[in-house]
Amino acid sequence: MGRGSPIPPMLWRKIVEQYQKGVSQRKIAKSLKLSSSTVHNIIQRFRESGTISVRKGQGRKTILDARDLQLRRHCITYRNATVMEITTWAQEYFQKTLSVNTIHRAIRRCRLKLYRSKKKPYLNMIQKRRRFLWAKPYLKWTVAKWKTVLWSDESKFEVLFGKLGRHVIRTKEDKDNPSCYQRSVQKPASLMVWGCMSACGMGSLHIWKGTINAES
Repeated sequence: MGRGSPIPPMLWRKIVEQYQKGVSQRKIAKSLKLSSSTVHNIIQRFRESGTISVRKGQGRKTILDARDLQLRRHCITYRNATVMEITTWAQEYFQKTLSVNTIHRAIRRCRLKLYRSKKKPYLNMIQKRRRFLWAKPYLKWTVAKWKTVLWSDESKFEVLFGKLGRHVIRTKEDKDNPSCYQRSVQKPASLMVWGCMSACGMGSLHIWKGTINAES
């Protein structure tokens, strides 16, 4: 059990029951996987109050206050907002002078972090409906029938140059260092591969010349 976590009432009852049966505090702590100090404190409270009710305010205090929760809600609602835009909103909403660094720390305190967005093809409602209607007939397929399916896919890999170098670790002065450039050419050499898998396992990876379509 994590440090500072509240003890469930069920554990309180077990501790008191074993204590009333004459079991030592050390054995109680060992059997319930609790610290000796925790068991001692619960038994001490039982001796003083004669009850196993949990005192108000026990347990770890909330990490986020009301302002942090409001900030977190805003960040989740507007996921693509910049820190500067969030700072402007926070200053108006909380009626306080807040710096970008303050908001950045508050965002981290809300257990949020800025990431580079994943790129995914945009699907409009018509495309989504077509995919739904295509997949719906397969909803009632049995496991045995799915085992007859061969799953295949192809992928294009750009050789040598490709999309390498999107990120680089450097100093501010190294921006014109050739080793820090993102290498790119107009028509990079590429390699097309095709692979498959089924319920029996994975198939071989095949290198393909040219493009791959349903007929090929």
